[in-house]
Amino acid sequence: MKTAYFLLLMALSIAPSQAETRIAVLDFELNDLTMKPRIPEEMARTAGIKPLLERELQSAGYHIIPVAAEKQQRAASGFGYLFDHDEVVAELGKSAGADYVLVGRLHKPSFLFAYLMGHLVRVKDGRLVGNYISESKGGDKKLTRKAVESLTVKIDADLDKRYAPPPPGQSH
Repeated sequence: MKTAYFLLLMALSIAPSQAETRIAVLDFELNDLTMKPRIPEEMARTAGIKPLLERELQSAGYHIIPVAAEKQQRAASGFGYLFDHDEVVAELGKSAGADYVLVGRLHKPSFLFAYLMGHLVRVKDGRLVGNYISESKGGDKKLTRKAVESLTVKIDADLDKRYAPPPPGQSH
């Protein structure tokens, strides 16, 4: 029995021990500068970015940490506040048990294109690790998904470098 126990301990110590990186993705804000701001289609598109991004990050092995919408709203103090206040974002992440927090915005200056913008904040020191922008032409769901995949590539490049976007025509 001692031999089996010893072999188990040896096997565990030799096996690679990579802790999962824990990321909290906050709800994306819509910054719509067009002549018809905040139409229902854009509100739905903006709300759909977070789940798409979480799915892509999970496909690369990241552990998604939820942050209650009420907590995010209380911390926000108004539009754009969290995007500009990394220390507040870090506190949100700390209370949720995350290593990193992604704060996002859909910036829409035109009907022809929009930008998915993200700030990645490291929780342990409240530092901005990455400032990302991915362009999406038009409002088509497939194009939004591609912009989310592009954003995921950029985030992963600053973290664990293990994400591979799906081939064209497929999704995770």
